[in-house]
Amino acid sequence: VLVAESGGGLVEPGGSLRLSCTTSGHSSTLKSMAWFRQASGKEREYVSVATPGGGRIIKLSVKDRFTISRDNNTVWLQMNSLEPEDTARYFCAARLAGPPTPNPDDYPFWGRGTQVTVSA
Repeated sequence: VLVAESGGGLVEPGGSLRLSCTTSGHSSTLKSMAWFRQASGKEREYVSVATPGGGRIIKLSVKDRFTISRDNNTVWLQMNSLEPEDTARYFCAARLAGPPTPNPDDYPFWGRGTQVTVSA
């Protein structure tokens, strides 16, 4: 399974970005598709996950600003009211089986990430 993210960039505080994640190389519906982020010098952290059945879970600290959506094996992350603390490389991850989970070790398929920089 190949995973590819897009949509990152430089945005001013208060701005918005919409990240996209597409997948290929498989014929079945992926189970959980998740977004993680990793800021420079920090560990990778969970942001959000979407299931094919419509389940949507958002990290509590961003739930009022971020929204995850999904259509088959494509997932998006709409990020509004961005803050400098949101600056990080954002990764999309997927798994073929199992419940949604915030543990990055549970996801075998990863993209290379897309950089989001929030700065004036």
